[in-house]
Amino acid sequence: MKLRTHVNLIVASLSAALVGLAAWLQFDGTRRSVGEEIAGANIVATQLLARMIVGLDQGGDDAVILAFLQQLGRVRAHEITMRDANREEVYRSPPSPYKAGREAPAWFASLILPTTPVHVFPLSGGGEVRVEANASRAILDGWDNLIELMIFGGIAFTVLNAAVFWLVGRAVAPWSVIVDGLTRIEQGDLEHRLPALRGHEANVIGATFNRMAASLQDKQLSDRKAIEAEQRLQQRRELDQIIEQRLDEERRLIARELHDEFAQSVTAIRSFAVVIANQHEADSRTAEVARLISTEAARLYDAMHGLIPRLAPLTLDTLGLAETLEDFIKQWQVRNPSIQFSLRHELPAQLGDSITIAIYRVVQEAVINAVRHARPTTVDVEVVCSDSTARVRVTDNGIGLPDEWSQPGHFGLRGLQERMVMLGGKLTLTEHAPHGVELTAEIPLGAQL
Repeated sequence: MKLRTHVNLIVASLSAALVGLAAWLQFDGTRRSVGEEIAGANIVATQLLARMIVGLDQGGDDAVILAFLQQLGRVRAHEITMRDANREEVYRSPPSPYKAGREAPAWFASLILPTTPVHVFPLSGGGEVRVEANASRAILDGWDNLIELMIFGGIAFTVLNAAVFWLVGRAVAPWSVIVDGLTRIEQGDLEHRLPALRGHEANVIGATFNRMAASLQDKQLSDRKAIEAEQRLQQRRELDQIIEQRLDEERRLIARELHDEFAQSVTAIRSFAVVIANQHEADSRTAEVARLISTEAARLYDAMHGLIPRLAPLTLDTLGLAETLEDFIKQWQVRNPSIQFSLRHELPAQLGDSITIAIYRVVQEAVINAVRHARPTTVDVEVVCSDSTARVRVTDNGIGLPDEWSQPGHFGLRGLQERMVMLGGKLTLTEHAPHGVELTAEIPLGAQL
């Protein structure tokens, strides 16, 4: 139900109750006044007529009483009737000229007129005089007053409700504007604003509505920007995945080329140099140059073999992750005899290419960073796989993290973090008590690039 209709119904109910109360008071006042009038007049009329009739009846001539009654006429609200000895009516009070020809409704008269006794005075000649209350004029006055009240009340009721309907309509006119604004906001028109509204409350609501709409618009804009940023980030990550895959493929190709082609060529150069040196022992200068070429070829061969694991460990495809990690740790132990390396692993037979290379890169980056920057005496590597997660933990007892480790420029760790994010895992780097660094990586086993 609309507020305007609700208010009108309340006012209509109250005004109808007020008109009804006024009608009841009018009705009750009429009934009381008629009752009092009838009671008082009845006493006066009966007492007066009783004495007059008794006095006139002493002569036994009904004509004297008839002449008295005819001369008396109507006595207030009473009907006087005289009958002779044959019970024939010889006299009746003349009708009242007041509002002659009109009568109140019988149901109204029955509700107003009190019960009054009929007084009968017997005459010595056998006739009788009857005195009976008749308040039809007073009742008619009450009826007319009630009708006037109802007409006035009806007019007042109509005017009041029409005025209330109009005034309430003006008062609630801003609500339709507010409802329309809410509907437009619900439909997505967040740019809609309410005008200045009439009335203090409506104006406050309008101002609050406009602030709410502005906040919603700002939030929608922020959400849209966040979604667009998330989409761009997702696209960048997808692109990073493709780039990472291509880089891994290129690293494998380069590593194989170095291992299969360049390594053989360098070996051939070294062999040729050795042959030349042996064949020209007499020519010391030629033999010396040949030996230098052989030495440089050997150094180049060692450098290539050191570079190949950095690009892509070829043993991952042949021996597997466990043997590759063991070989990696042995190489670094040989290169750094002053550092004690340890490796513990619990690996399944198959992990998938993405997880395998990710685990290897984490171990590789952590070990290289520890050896180059932390000056440790021990480096411990642990790789353990559960039913759902592969966990890599590398700790050292070096000097700890440098202050600038998290600043831009540390691309190795940032690259590992990005790789972990793409795989749905996480990488953490913390201080290791009592001193040193602990790097931990957790990778879901179902992840694939």
